[in-house]
Amino acid sequence: MTLVQETTTGLAGGLADELVGELAWGRSYAVVSPDHFRVDYVINPFMDPADQPEPERTREQWHAMLAALRDAGARVDVLRQRPDSPDMVYAMNLGIALTLADGRDAFLASHMRYAERRAETTSAASWAESRGRVVLGVGRDGVGPHLEAGDLFAWRGDLVAGFGPRTEEAALAPVAAALDVRVRGLRIVHPAMYHLDLAFCPLDDRRAMVCPAAFDAASAAALLDLVPEPLVLTEEEALTFCANAVVVGRTVLMPACPPRVRERLEAWGFRVVLLDLSELHKGGGSVRCLTNPTDLVVGRDLDVVPGGAVVLP
Repeated sequence: MTLVQETTTGLAGGLADELVGELAWGRSYAVVSPDHFRVDYVINPFMDPADQPEPERTREQWHAMLAALRDAGARVDVLRQRPDSPDMVYAMNLGIALTLADGRDAFLASHMRYAERRAETTSAASWAESRGRVVLGVGRDGVGPHLEAGDLFAWRGDLVAGFGPRTEEAALAPVAAALDVRVRGLRIVHPAMYHLDLAFCPLDDRRAMVCPAAFDAASAAALLDLVPEPLVLTEEEALTFCANAVVVGRTVLMPACPPRVRERLEAWGFRVVLLDLSELHKGGGSVRCLTNPTDLVVGRDLDVVPGGAVVLP
């Protein structure tokens, strides 16, 4: 496993340079039904136990999202929520599902920073094993570095990884080694964009939504260098959860879309579908947080790097 300190720009290379067009991944998802969703504690700036989600409206909004995913052409696997895990509905954080370079289907389980969420990954691991996936990990039960999959995205051959509020920098090397991939670490500093999926959204093989305000200066510059055609979001735009979107082909499922953002997306040929997920926003997440892609492939979406490598700004 190698560690590289980035000193030049435009380094997204390898097999990714040859990929043009729609994202190859994002057609298959795991989601968790909001059977026990509530706000029992505060682990992000959006949570307030005095402002509880209304259960029936929550279910209506979640089912509308599920229908929209399927209408866009996505396959969806539904997991049941644990009664003791009110945040489990945010399926993106459970782990990363992918096919390894050797052909094995795997699930790298998250190691949540907050103890309140750690039971979720036990159920997620059982689900993964029931689907024939080998379960991997970098830590468990508070031992080992923290890793939350909402900080991980495949992008042009690399696994882009946010670290700081939730995922620890120390998790990047074991992730790279476990998956035989190159991990590009970015330091997140904004308290309300505590996961990468609140500030970065790949759209196709050249375009992505990026909010530079979420990162320190070096990381913001490094991310912008990785995206040939970025849709740069202001802090105000990003805090509408617009980057916490899901892309299925040319369809973008979003909870909000500021006019400037919609104009750019439609000019690029995307179809914008708006979803009301206001009840689920009370826990601090939206469409992307509620969905977990299960069709990533090492060798297609991520370059094969034997032993792994980590690149930092």
